[in-house]
Amino acid sequence: MGASTVRWRNPKCNGKLPPGSMGFPLIGETLAFLSANKTLDMPPFVKKRAKKYGPIFRTSLAGRPVVISSDPEFNYYVFQQEGKLVERWYMDSFAKLLHQDAARINGQKNIHKYLRNLILGHFGPEVLKEKMLPKLEDAINQKMHGWSKLSSFELKDKTSAMIFDFTAKELFGYEAEKSCDNFGESFTNFLQGLMSFPINIPGTAYHKCVQVINESLRLGSVAPGILRRTLQDIQVNGYTIPKGWALMVVPAALQLNPNSYEDPLAFNPWRWQTISANVTAKNYIPFGAGMTSCAGADFSKVLMGVFFHVMVTKYRLTTIKGGEVIRSPTLGFEGFHIKVSAKHE
Repeated sequence: MGASTVRWRNPKCNGKLPPGSMGFPLIGETLAFLSANKTLDMPPFVKKRAKKYGPIFRTSLAGRPVVISSDPEFNYYVFQQEGKLVERWYMDSFAKLLHQDAARINGQKNIHKYLRNLILGHFGPEVLKEKMLPKLEDAINQKMHGWSKLSSFELKDKTSAMIFDFTAKELFGYEAEKSCDNFGESFTNFLQGLMSFPINIPGTAYHKCVQVINESLRLGSVAPGILRRTLQDIQVNGYTIPKGWALMVVPAALQLNPNSYEDPLAFNPWRWQTISANVTAKNYIPFGAGMTSCAGADFSKVLMGVFFHVMVTKYRLTTIKGGEVIRSPTLGFEGFHIKVSAKHE
């Protein structure tokens, strides 16, 4: 074993690193992390290593040392330390797509504040309450009416396009029906690139209604993790996470934990009638937590609520052929085709 390999597997640390493996030099454990799987459960990459090493472990992804945490107490602490012990960190792929230096992007805190205020100005609670609800219901009604004329369609593609067209029209006046360019598809491709690692590997690229929504968000943890970067050494459970390391909080590992949710892979909206606030405070983070939680959280829940309301009261849904769940590493649902019919027909 060469000296460089020894150094790779044993990074410098002013204390004891969390257990884990750094994998191979440069590539680390990236291939295993990106490996596609067909399960709604927490990503096998995390589940396997958490079982072996515990809820906090180290690894290396796309050439960067990373500590991955499924510990609810530690994750809650991390979100409260924004700007003190940790900072927002955007993957290197974000910088590469925008042709910018990663350190400069991560260091410009005003960018996040500007974007957050922009989103809240268009989709914040007050706007939703005062004028967004009727516009959203009209848009969904229009889309559902159009879908009812189709023999069948792929659900994910249509709903994704519907959400993009509505938000883009509200943000910058984009009207899909008058455009010859498919911006929705381009945006989807951009997001796939953003959520990937910058490494060239082939194949990598809203009382009952609220319960429905909560359960969907609990099960559907789309992002593989929420990223931060340490601003100084952090002590946890006798281990040290070195300054400058990436830190990944895994929502699925919390929201699919059988110790917090009975039969976690079952879709059971009624579980939310008895779940205490103590459980959700640290084990339910579909939109992140702390000061930098997602600015679009309220809009997302309202959109889901209105969509379900229109669908249940005015239409019936028939499955044409089933799809499958794919994590690679983001959560996706591929090939689920349905037919929508108006109830008066």
